[in-house]
Amino acid sequence: MAEIKPTATASVKATSVHVKKSSNAISWIAPIVCIIAGYAIWRFMMGAASGFNEPDAAGGFWPSHKSPKNAFSRIYEGGIIVPLLIGMFLMVVVFSIERFLTIRKALGNGSIADFIRKVQYHLANRNVDAALGECDKQRGSVGNVMKAGLRRYKEMISEGNLNTEQKVIAIQKEVEEATALELPMLQKNLVFLSTITSVGTLIALLGTVMGMIRSFAALGEEGGGGAAGDLAVGISEALYNTALGIGTSAIALIMYNVFTTKIDSITYGIDESGFTLTQSFASLYK
Repeated sequence: MAEIKPTATASVKATSVHVKKSSNAISWIAPIVCIIAGYAIWRFMMGAASGFNEPDAAGGFWPSHKSPKNAFSRIYEGGIIVPLLIGMFLMVVVFSIERFLTIRKALGNGSIADFIRKVQYHLANRNVDAALGECDKQRGSVGNVMKAGLRRYKEMISEGNLNTEQKVIAIQKEVEEATALELPMLQKNLVFLSTITSVGTLIALLGTVMGMIRSFAALGEEGGGGAAGDLAVGISEALYNTALGIGTSAIALIMYNVFTTKIDSITYGIDESGFTLTQSFASLYK
């Protein structure tokens, strides 16, 4: 009967990687707070009675102020879509700050390329403990994945029930499991930036169309050449929606591209870490 070789999963301990517990409350709290803040800015700052020559004394949810004194107050007349656009802009700011802090932490200390070179140097000298020390100094996602792989690497050195190929597979599996826990943390909440990039302009166009409808409706009711001035004012007010939407979408797109570029560099470092561990073990512990 042919001898059956032990498999990697039969003798190797369970993964040392622990699931990270992280709250994502910001993903549903922030949009609500931003929309409320957007309405407050539109209603009480842009729509302050002191900014209009003919304020609506009755007030209410959407006062009908007339004759704004400055450009800031004129944005108020862009309509009820304006506070939504302001809220979306605030969301871009909030999630950009949140992603910046998260990705900055994930990048760790120093250059990822230098960190990997140091680990490669220590592994070449069979000094796994020194390589683990470099991971503690790096303190980023690449360091976390590398540390998980190095722990399994160290276990496999003294493991006598598996052959080299099975040990390499065990190390590779550990790296993959650590990677699966790190990457979702990096990509979380980027969906808000990508969504605002595409939806912001559409909502702005909706506000512009609504403003144009109101302007031409008023022109039809008043009639005569005297209403041309009011029409021009109405069109300029409607275009504030377009300006706000395009500006918000542009900023969201820029920030999304910046963060995805940073994440790509971290992902490349993680991939290189896994390759470093498997190739080092395969060459040194045949």
